[in-house]
Amino acid sequence: MSRAASIPMPPAPPLSREVALQAAEWFVLLHSGEASEADHRACAAWRQQAGIHESAWQRALAVSRQAGSVPAALGGPALGRARRRAGRREAVRALALLLAAAPAGWLAWRAAPQWTATHATATGERREWRLADGSRIVLDTASAVDIKFDSAKRLLRLRSGAIYIETSPDPVAPSRPLAVDTPQGRVRAIGTRFAVRLEAARSQVAVLHGAVEVAPRAGAATQRLQAGQQAWFDHREAAPAEPAPAGAAQWARGVLAVDDMRLDDFVAELARYRQGWLHCDPAVAGLRITGAFQLGDTDAVLGNLVHLLPVQVLYRTRYWATVAPADAGR
Repeated sequence: MSRAASIPMPPAPPLSREVALQAAEWFVLLHSGEASEADHRACAAWRQQAGIHESAWQRALAVSRQAGSVPAALGGPALGRARRRAGRREAVRALALLLAAAPAGWLAWRAAPQWTATHATATGERREWRLADGSRIVLDTASAVDIKFDSAKRLLRLRSGAIYIETSPDPVAPSRPLAVDTPQGRVRAIGTRFAVRLEAARSQVAVLHGAVEVAPRAGAATQRLQAGQQAWFDHREAAPAEPAPAGAAQWARGVLAVDDMRLDDFVAELARYRQGWLHCDPAVAGLRITGAFQLGDTDAVLGNLVHLLPVQVLYRTRYWATVAPADAGR
């Protein structure tokens, strides 16, 4: 058995995902060098609220002492490097895995797509690459893709998140197809600009120019999508094509464009670009929002919400926020 498979942990009952995330958030914040005295007092109060909270905190301390047995990004002085390389949100999620399911959590963390893929982005980051054939790709927040070109094919294997692609004529072999693989199937480009997004059990493709063919992994039939269309697909079938919204791939330009979107869906989408924990109170979940918002400053987006809708943003810490009714707490 490897050393990593025997991380010592203090005896404790199993931790729920919620408690593990809370403990991880407090731990990463307090070791970030940015925590205020109020943050330290709030953390102490949280630890005293319940025995399971203190147990989770002690687990976090135990993990931090195992710098030689856990990924360096979670060990004391390396936390700064973790923030630079993958963002605070990844550190929180990784630590939460360890607290809730160590050592299995660490093994899952080591296999996370962002740490092993050929191209990857952190939370809130978008990056562009020009491929060997001249094609251009943009990776969305917290995304990962493997690029595999050979004499017969040009393959992009999307492992998490979303990717935008502008294909280019292949200078090596004009007949060499370019395709994007997801766990649910394959999207083959036909001289096009398109975006593919991966979720837990399905994938979505939106076509901006040209066309693509969608082939579900276990399905017999393929489906062609033309410019201006999008469709979801799982490993068995593709849903009927529907009009793609005007902002379908605006994220590649750093813009979240929405039209009459529910507020809880908007907040969930914004949370993908923000380090920490962002939640929408059910009392305002059904409000609708329209607009174009710059993803480079999610704090500014949250600040704008209070001028657009009858809501307020309540901060438990800098990295723990809730969009709530404007009169909440009054």
